Amino acid sequence: MFVVDTNVLVYAADVRAAEHARCHALLERWRARQGAWFLTWGICYEFLRVVTHPRVLRQPWTPSAAAEFLEALQQSPAVTMLVPTDRHALVLAEVTEEVPAITGNLWHDAGTAVLMREHGIRRICTRDTDFARFPFVEIVDPLVAEP
Repeated sequence: MFVVDTNVLVYAADVRAAEHARCHALLERWRARQGAWFLTWGICYEFLRVVTHPRVLRQPWTPSAAAEFLEALQQSPAVTMLVPTDRHALVLAEVTEEVPAITGNLWHDAGTAVLMREHGIRRICTRDTDFARFPFVEIVDPLVAEP
């Protein structure tokens, strides 16, 4: 069980990215697998923000193309969207106690980490080293290994 982070989705979508071939192949393999893997709505919205932004991609995607990409992922038999439970506020309080230096842009990653802890998921497939700040999260770099 693992969460797929925004950057992996962006690399899989951006044919110009050096990481594209590897991330695209992994995503296609995960889409066909039976074992569970996860996304969050925050990750999906961040993907939409990145791939449609003209300052990020030389050829940004249209909103409808980006939404279609996400819809195709959601059709995968083993993907589940992590959502807050009744325990969310308690887990958020635990995480902010354990990692007191959460500020600014790190809150997006903190939201993902909180959802992961809340659902008992330790691994995230990402190239974002900020997740190392959360001692309960295991980072798997998709260019080095497969979760």
